[in-house]
Amino acid sequence: MLSGRRLDLLDPTPVDIEIEDIAHGLAFVARWNGQTKGDWPYSVAEHSLLVEEICGRANPAMLPRWRLAALLHDAPEYVIGDMISPVKSAVGPGYGELDQRLTAAIHLRFGLPAILPAPVKKAIKAADRVSAWLEAVRIAGFREAEADKLFGRPTPALIDRLEIRLRPPAEVRTDYISRVMQRLGAST
Repeated sequence: MLSGRRLDLLDPTPVDIEIEDIAHGLAFVARWNGQTKGDWPYSVAEHSLLVEEICGRANPAMLPRWRLAALLHDAPEYVIGDMISPVKSAVGPGYGELDQRLTAAIHLRFGLPAILPAPVKKAIKAADRVSAWLEAVRIAGFREAEADKLFGRPTPALIDRLEIRLRPPAEVRTDYISRVMQRLGAST
């Protein structure tokens, strides 16, 4: 990692994980395999910021630590990349197991339980689907009807005034670190 840490992908430990490495990696990993409109790829870091915002809108009483979990929901992708679902399926169960090990280490590093409570995981997944719908319609070339079938149609109040932002990776990286630090500070 750029921090100098060495991360064993098969046996990751929390002490080898740094937020700067996560933010840097996610800011340079493109969602939708880079097949989006705009001058910059839509990064996993930008997606994670949006998911956390949607999660907060949908669950106003959500604790800061669970909003932190929303920010980190795709954090393993800083080292394993973002694969579309059909590719994940083709890779097989090994991908899911690797993702789970990395997720557990990341969660422990930032004071979260290795496995999130089911209601929290469900709330984050719901926000992730809303984000996917917005991304599909606004920057990935999907028609609304097509996105509705794949992700479900979000309620208008939930997506009102939300924008999809495509920005330089360095800017997204900085904002991601800032938001994580904000959530960490609010969790203590």
